[in-house]
Amino acid sequence: MDMPKPIRRIVTGNDAQGRSRIVEDGPAPAVRTVAERPGYRVTNLWATQGAPACIDAPDMTGELRGVLPPKSGTVVRIIDIPPDLKDPAERERAMKASFGNLFADADHKPAPGQHPGMHTTTTVDYAILLSGELVAIMDDEETVMQAGDVLIQRGTNHAWSNRSDAPARIAFILVDGQTGD
Repeated sequence: MDMPKPIRRIVTGNDAQGRSRIVEDGPAPAVRTVAERPGYRVTNLWATQGAPACIDAPDMTGELRGVLPPKSGTVVRIIDIPPDLKDPAERERAMKASFGNLFADADHKPAPGQHPGMHTTTTVDYAILLSGELVAIMDDEETVMQAGDVLIQRGTNHAWSNRSDAPARIAFILVDGQTGD
């Protein structure tokens, strides 16, 4: 399977005279994969800490571990999701490896009979499908997303399934959140 091209990250800033410029242009430095899930690639592009965000803060993506953004912050990431493995046992093993290796901070406890990727986070997520097709799975229903579709995920139990025969690429902007209780 051909992997989508790596993500190019372009970062702007101001020089000593206050003039805008490109301060970085190249491959995103914070890329993670899971050996048990070939073709699955997570690219963290930027994170903010606190709100309002400090516009001069340095890159902290190399320090991020897990799915969650920093406390009161945000993270933008792009995930390449390969087609689902056809064998249910292999698919479950790949999901467990993904959450165990990359996203241990997610509440990953799928109930029997649920998709093995079901999880929750206390975040508001803006999920923008860039290419391919994905199925957004909720407890009681699911919907097929096409490139250009946007899903706003608000702390719900959910999973992603690529039932097509081609990789999908999805961008996420996660905002640290809290419940209204």
